[in-house]
Order: sequence, then structure tokens, then C-alpha cells
Amino acid sequence: MIRIEALASGSKGNAYLVTDGQTPLLLEAGIPFKEIRRKMNFQTSGLAGCLISHEHQDHTKGVGDILKAGIDVYMSPGTAQAIGIRHHRIKTVQPKRQFKLGTWTILPFDVQHDAGDPVGFLMANKQGDKLLFATDTYYIRYKFPGLTHIMVECNYAKDILEQNIAAGRVLVAMKKRLLRSHFSLENVKEFLKANDLSKVQEIWLIHLSDNNSDEARFKREIQELTGKMVIVA
Repeated sequence: MIRIEALASGSKGNAYLVTDGQTPLLLEAGIPFKEIRRKMNFQTSGLAGCLISHEHQDHTKGVGDILKAGIDVYMSPGTAQAIGIRHHRIKTVQPKRQFKLGTWTILPFDVQHDAGDPVGFLMANKQGDKLLFATDTYYIRYKFPGLTHIMVECNYAKDILEQNIAAGRVLVAMKKRLLRSHFSLENVKEFLKANDLSKVQEIWLIHLSDNNSDEARFKREIQELTGKMVIVA
């Protein structure tokens, strides 16, 4: 059984705790480690590792202190180079090459974002549960059979973005970046429709924009589309 807890989600910082009951993992470290420790009631010594999707600060702010705490951090070679930290606990992983971490088998895969070498993660445990984690991407080219849990960025809705641009609340240049680096509500729907959701228990919508999203609407529309439990982080 997979249990997910959002410690932080959004442009100010991202960090998620995921466990299958045996191997707890941290996904992203975009807030200070002292804050992660506090939100985990200081129970961080059991963490088997931390997975990092890409180098941007809202995903890596706490990496330095996590390494100092003796926790291995897994990321792509391009992300490791971009972060610029040399440490024996940084473990580089390659897209489409699975590795084992405790009771998890993890397959990194490439995503589309304005970063050096961004990845998502497909995580399977020994009970047959499968978790997809994909954030900071405007498109996912792969299909994933047998998913039981989905954590996917749902950053903005195109109509809200257009309204904010028209009102002068968002610069046109920001629109261009969003379109080529973040997952819209519309693209999330297309991704979900392209995949077999028959075994899915939970869909987590993560990394919502502060200005260009609507939490209640996103939850309602994804629930109506999928018939699944939807949680907005």
C-alpha cells in the first residue's frame, strides 16, 4: 500500500513523502531540510533516499543539508552537473534504466522542461503498486500500464492564463515559458485519457500555479473525467 504526503507543493517549493510501508522516500527537496524535518515530526533518519526531478531551486533548495544528513540523493547526470554539488551521496541515474531502492524498483524517464536533464519517475513496489511521479513538464510521451497512483503537475489552465495576460497580471513572455515547460490542465486531461486508469486508486494534482490555477475547478474536472479520487496538493 502506498501512502503519499505533500510536505510542500508549488512555485515556492516542492517536497513529497512517499512510502510503501517499508521504504520511505522523499520526492524533491525544494524547501529547507529543517522544514522537511519539522513536517515529518523529525522522523527523517529512516529515509532511504531522495529523488530529484531537475535542478531548479523550488525542487533542490534542501539538497545540501539532506546530503549532510547522510541521505543519498538520486538525480540525472545533467541535473547533478547543473546543481554543481560534488558529494559521494549524489547517485546519478539514467532515463529508461531502472534501479532498486529498498523495496522500490524505480524507472526514470525523460520529460519536457526548461532544465538540463529533467526526469520523472515510475515507482513499483513488491506488492504490485505502481506510482507515477511527473512534474515540471508540458508533455509526457509515454504510456504507463498498471498504474495505481499518479502524482502529476497540473500547473495552469489556458483560459485562466489568457485572462491574466489580458488583465496585465501575467507577462506575455511568461506565457511562452509556461507553454513549453509546465503541464496545463488541458494536457493533463489528454495524458490521463491516453492511459489505462482501471487500477488507479488516487490521482494527486501537484505544483499548481499561484496565479493561473483554480484548485476546486481542477479537482472537479479531473474527478469528472476519471471517476477517481483526486487530491490537490
